[in-house]
Amino acid sequence: MATALAVAQGPARAAFSAAAGPDSVTSCDFAEACLASGVICLIGGGALSGLRAEFLIIGGGMAGTSAAAELAAFAPVIVLERESQPAYHSTGRSAAMFVASYGPKAVRALNAASRPFLEAPPDRFADHPILTPRGILMIGREDQAESMARVVAETGDEAGLAAIPAEEALSRVPVLRPGYVACAAVEPEASDIDVHGLLQGYQRMLRARDGRILTDAEVERIEWTGGHWQVFTRRGMVEAGVLIDAAGAWADHVATLAGAEPVELSPKRRTAITFDPPPDLLTSDWPLVLDCDEQFYLKPEGGRLLASPADETPMDPCDVQPDEIDIATAVDRVETATTLTVGRVTHRWAGLRTFAPDKVPVAGWDNAREAFFWLAGQGGYGIQTAPALARLTASLARQKSLPGEIADWGVEASDVSPQRLRKGPE
Repeated sequence: MATALAVAQGPARAAFSAAAGPDSVTSCDFAEACLASGVICLIGGGALSGLRAEFLIIGGGMAGTSAAAELAAFAPVIVLERESQPAYHSTGRSAAMFVASYGPKAVRALNAASRPFLEAPPDRFADHPILTPRGILMIGREDQAESMARVVAETGDEAGLAAIPAEEALSRVPVLRPGYVACAAVEPEASDIDVHGLLQGYQRMLRARDGRILTDAEVERIEWTGGHWQVFTRRGMVEAGVLIDAAGAWADHVATLAGAEPVELSPKRRTAITFDPPPDLLTSDWPLVLDCDEQFYLKPEGGRLLASPADETPMDPCDVQPDEIDIATAVDRVETATTLTVGRVTHRWAGLRTFAPDKVPVAGWDNAREAFFWLAGQGGYGIQTAPALARLTASLARQKSLPGEIADWGVEASDVSPQRLRKGPE
């Protein structure tokens, strides 16, 4: 079923002009959620004509939408999304948690800088909390004791990760095998993230600031002419002064279209499954169980258990699907570490997590391509670092210094600059 959606014009945004005629909205869960949040979505059919913005963001996932929402407070913003609904790929398939200890040092600084927003978002941003306490129980075998000690030593002070006896780990999650767990640690402040709630909050913020998301707008050609960008999509052309590349797994491709040098991003598949626990087993208050070398994880999810082999299989950008080998690996690792038996897999899916070579996000101006700004390579940290990266982008893209609420946590522009990945001076 299709629903007609009229597009209202914000009087403060005269740079925008409406596409001719109403556009249809496909009936699907996420599109319905977008409509419920009040986000402006132009989906399917309608041709684009005469659209201009100061900032044009390619990619309507968490990175592009959050950055657009922050930028729209200062200037007209348009987001181009290649799919018929926003956040179809990585964002829409994420079972994210906020884990302060997760990632390299630069990522942990972004985690810390994002936490205040996630814990206390602006008024009317969301109808319920974005974070729900969950906690993490990190486990290791006897042969992983050195890895466990290293992780605790590197991140314990800043993230609250503390070693506990193996016996305590078994009491927290009683299905763990006593002969398997030799060492353990807990991060009690880790939390589940309501990914859809966070995305919809940014969509509301973007709409309130008269921003626009254009869907079914795959980019086919990009030209720099007359001091501005012309971006040709399968629905028509959009113009902008600044182009921000938030295209996820397709970010290097978009950069190439724009005449920028790729930064060698690597999309990698991550697989997840859900299955039913034994009917007499209460699992809802379990923490996430994480192998200290990230060989698998297990967590409660909607009355079921979610598991992943924590795979990172290199892939070309695509609508990625789970591989049977990865599903079997997830089942084997869960059954090896616990007394659980995975009978029927109730759901299976995969998403692409796109990494820079050093596994730190790429956010900043391209030093060789005029008016081209990178916002890519978030890897497995894109949801929990979105608030900090959005504000960082909104500042740097306007030629401003980092805001204090970001810099005070140790975030430095040079840590995420694309120039760190290239030879020669910045």
